[in-house]
Amino acid sequence: MSHPADSRDPWRLYEEFAARFDGERGRNVGEEAYLRIVADRLPPDAEVLDLGCGAGEPIARFFVEKGYAVTGVDAAPAMIALCRSRFPDAEWRVADMRALSPDRRFGAIIAWDSFFHLRAVEQRAMFPRFHGHAAPGCMLLFTSGPAAGEAIGDLYGRKLYHASLDAAEYRALLDANGFDIIVHRVEDPKCGGHTVWLAERQA
Repeated sequence: MSHPADSRDPWRLYEEFAARFDGERGRNVGEEAYLRIVADRLPPDAEVLDLGCGAGEPIARFFVEKGYAVTGVDAAPAMIALCRSRFPDAEWRVADMRALSPDRRFGAIIAWDSFFHLRAVEQRAMFPRFHGHAAPGCMLLFTSGPAAGEAIGDLYGRKLYHASLDAAEYRALLDANGFDIIVHRVEDPKCGGHTVWLAERQA
């Protein structure tokens, strides 16, 4: 299929509609059950990397309020500005997850409703990056589509790109990069229909 102009840089739509998206973004649509699994496995001094952090709610807030050091990354400057205004003691970076340098390792990596905006080839390339950012025992939490393919969603009347690999390929990529799968749920009805992956880096 031909890719719409926004497929390579979907963050541009979030930049354009940052305030509106933040105002309408649900603060509890089922993520918390998975975030609690992550938190229960983290040592108290763990650092959390939130990739595609948006405006920092509810995910970054969850970990900040539990006392974890959070680094949030988003390519949309308007989103990062909202994060900084809410959580000034956390670390916020305007950056693209596809080009982030692995300057340190984290106890948890979250890519919730962000990773699936990448094209298939870009998603494959992210797994070595996940490994490079992961401390031993790191928890990796991300969402995908339920099956391989591309889909064009709608964000305030604008086309928004999504893609997914199939489950077998995600499993192979996780295994090849040193992650063991803890949870995989397809279209979880308790979590707004999200397809969720939670894996742990081998010690």
